[in-house]
Amino acid sequence: MVALARKAPRIPAPAAAPAKFSDDAVAGLTAMPKRVPAKYFYDAAGSTLFERITELPEYYPTRCEMRILRDNEDAIVKLVPAGSALVEFGSGSSKKVRILLHAAPNLACYVPVDICAEMLEQEAAELRRDFQRLSLLPVVADFCKPFDLPPAARLARVRVGLFPGSTIGNFEPYEAATFLRHAARILGDGAILIVGVDLIKPPEILHAAYNDAEGVTAAFNLNLLARINRELGGNFNLATFEHHAFFNRERNRIEMHLASLKRQQVRVAGETIEFRAGETIHTENSYKYSIGSFTALARASGWSPLAAWTDPQNYFSIQAFTFANEKPATPPD
Repeated sequence: MVALARKAPRIPAPAAAPAKFSDDAVAGLTAMPKRVPAKYFYDAAGSTLFERITELPEYYPTRCEMRILRDNEDAIVKLVPAGSALVEFGSGSSKKVRILLHAAPNLACYVPVDICAEMLEQEAAELRRDFQRLSLLPVVADFCKPFDLPPAARLARVRVGLFPGSTIGNFEPYEAATFLRHAARILGDGAILIVGVDLIKPPEILHAAYNDAEGVTAAFNLNLLARINRELGGNFNLATFEHHAFFNRERNRIEMHLASLKRQQVRVAGETIEFRAGETIHTENSYKYSIGSFTALARASGWSPLAAWTDPQNYFSIQAFTFANEKPATPPD
């Protein structure tokens, strides 16, 4: 799951796009194997459940990343020159960025980017109250697609991208590479990128984090079906589906699924969906990297490593990179 403590989701589904939700849900549920995009976890109920997940004793990512930020804030902000624009992809809650804003008071501006306008405005209002000298320039956009930075950010000395929370792990590796190249185009030559990356660790730690004793993660996963019922006229019986989360060793990822406990039919947006007993809906992946494997991915996407920090247990990392758009020299006449 997206590893960021927040008041609302990192990649919420736009409230104004029910047709997109319907199209994605029907297409995914009629595919083989069945799947639904993880971004649809985050209606109001899902966001509340995820907030509870980040506070669970088994769920390490949020605590680890916050500790890394606090323990290494001086070293991290040394990479953020005075007069830089700080651009946060999928900003959501301001809980983590506040650590950097306190430590780097000479920013040209802070540009939080998120698809949810309501969430952006709520967080921006609180930040304006607490950082009155900060130029705050929110951008409503899907950060995985092209968007325009405000003029003040484009003119800043350096653009520093921030992508915390290990959301990068929710992408397939090729999607992560695509995002990294996209971030380089948005931020431009000489940019810095600071990204939270969850690390490979013992499977029992991962299993506990995604199968908590209180069953909050199970409720979070099942809420996806409840949302389909509420918004798309579905008739899922949640009691006939079960949360499954496991570590796929071959791919170094946690997979989350919802398994049908019996053979059944379900109606969604006017379509009849057939389920075999044991058949699953694949709802999310969360890839885990080593420092070296993520560095290799970033290098292949045009980024050069600058530094990496981890928590004492090496469960989580914050990694920093720089981008130089190397152009071939013009041959002499």
